[in-house]
Amino acid sequence: MWPKQTLSLLSIILGVGLACGLLQLDMNTFIYQRDLMTSEPWRWWTAHWVHVGWRHYALNMLAFLSLPFIFPQLQRQTLLLGLLVLPPLLSAGLYGLLPAVQAYAGLSGILHGIFVVAAIESLFIQRERKFAILVLVCIALKISFEKWMGYSETAQLIQAPVLIESHQIGVLTGIIFILLKTVICYLKHKKSLTKL
Repeated sequence: MWPKQTLSLLSIILGVGLACGLLQLDMNTFIYQRDLMTSEPWRWWTAHWVHVGWRHYALNMLAFLSLPFIFPQLQRQTLLLGLLVLPPLLSAGLYGLLPAVQAYAGLSGILHGIFVVAAIESLFIQRERKFAILVLVCIALKISFEKWMGYSETAQLIQAPVLIESHQIGVLTGIIFILLKTVICYLKHKKSLTKL
């Protein structure tokens, strides 16, 4: 039997997977489309919930499903907040840093961000620290390798180009998310101390 925390995370992931599958049925309404981002603001979020095809969807959902088993201590609130905050941050990164990208779809950039968030938070758990460092090193090596070698095998599998920059921006958004969360926690703690 899986721990309650793992089951809680799995329920969120399965819910997101179902939502992604439903959005996939009308993906053109939800993808990142540069010329529609200001007139159709939902795309800042939904661009990351749709995929270029069902293979792409399946690959991302498998990676997402592995999250609670790799990081069983990840808090439900952190995952939910990450799923709310990371998509518009990543879309903003694509919009601001990659003006040539006219269309984008996929969860992989968000997954990179969430894995970074989970690993950084695990650094503060003594028994998880070495594993968290290993995950962060692996992510750094992966995005470096992608930048150097490209991602042709995955592109062939999903039958679409892979925007490796979304993985890099995803990592950056994960770091930004952790910094924002830390600042907010610090300010809340400082405010509660001043009330004493």
